[in-house]
Amino acid sequence: MAKRLNNENSVGDVLKHIIQANKLQPGIDQITVKETWISLMGNGVNSYTKEVTLRKNTLYVELTSAVLRQELSYGKEKIIRMINEEFRRDVVKEIVFR
Repeated sequence: MAKRLNNENSVGDVLKHIIQANKLQPGIDQITVKETWISLMGNGVNSYTKEVTLRKNTLYVELTSAVLRQELSYGKEKIIRMINEEFRRDVVKEIVFR
């Protein structure tokens, strides 16, 4: 049976409870990581980005440029750190460029 919340909870607390109870966090993270990638990488990288997918703790980024893929692979740790700072928790532990 679901836990009943009292009427004095904030909307944020109620939403957090709903997200936890229905296990919605992975889906929310999937959407948010795409938005984060777009905002952090800028138009130059985004024009060559085909798809961004988060599975478990691995971020899969499909790129249309082999040169850009190689350049971004040198900065994987920095990209992971920037994304996790946006989330304020460790969401991404590995990046795979395709």
